[in-house]
Amino acid sequence: MGKGPGLYPDIGKKARDLLYKDYQSDHKFSLTTYTVNGVSITSSGAKKGELFLADVNTKLVNKNITTDVKVDTNSKVFTTITIDEPAPGLKTIFSFVVPDQRSGKVELQYLHEHAGISTSIGLTASPIVNFSGVAGNNTVALGTDISFDTATGNFTKYNAGLSFSTSDLIASVTLNDKADTLTASYYHTVSPLTNTVVGAELSHGFSSNENSLIIGTQHALDPLTMVKGRVNNFGIASALLQHEWRPKSFFTISGEVDTRAIEKSAKVGLALALKP
Repeated sequence: MGKGPGLYPDIGKKARDLLYKDYQSDHKFSLTTYTVNGVSITSSGAKKGELFLADVNTKLVNKNITTDVKVDTNSKVFTTITIDEPAPGLKTIFSFVVPDQRSGKVELQYLHEHAGISTSIGLTASPIVNFSGVAGNNTVALGTDISFDTATGNFTKYNAGLSFSTSDLIASVTLNDKADTLTASYYHTVSPLTNTVVGAELSHGFSSNENSLIIGTQHALDPLTMVKGRVNNFGIASALLQHEWRPKSFFTISGEVDTRAIEKSAKVGLALALKP
């Protein structure tokens, strides 16, 4: 477990990663290479139905400054400059998208033993201001996440979350969508030796009066191969197998089937990530 409560997005993150990360129905491929001066270049492609999307990402690390530049098939250029610890516990992030002139944003993150704070502001005449803060420790954390649009004078987002963690269990409750959605999640490590984990997420929408439940698990067949499975209350069952066939290079195959309409074709996704 890390030191301190972390940032607001960390509340419930373990359960979300278990239940949603790496599941897909698309075909994806990425290849990372490195130049002699340490620049990493990652080329990625994804086939979504009849649509093919691709991008090239370049990453340069110079001491405590990291520069990421990504170009996609829509000719957009995404640039992120991160300055790590200009002061103890502080991180500064500057990002913008070309040609979107309203995309510029500056973010400050601060991590402390008993607090995690993130604030950002858009680089426009009437920016959106975001603030999130978490107070607590490794065991209990309480946080909030709010956004304010200075152009309209309205709050565009206000969320709150509570997390409780032990060495093998993480439970969290969040109130999102302007207090319209209540979500509770549970993450439990059954066996650290085999990375066997179970988890669940239950959500209730107040305006729609609808509930959703998803339950999942993962297990390491060996140090290089992991399987995951999940099912929700709508009868959608998914499974994946991920194998690290060389260091930092992964092959992932996942499938999804509607158990209430078993005659329908299953969705199958493939992902291949290559790193030298």
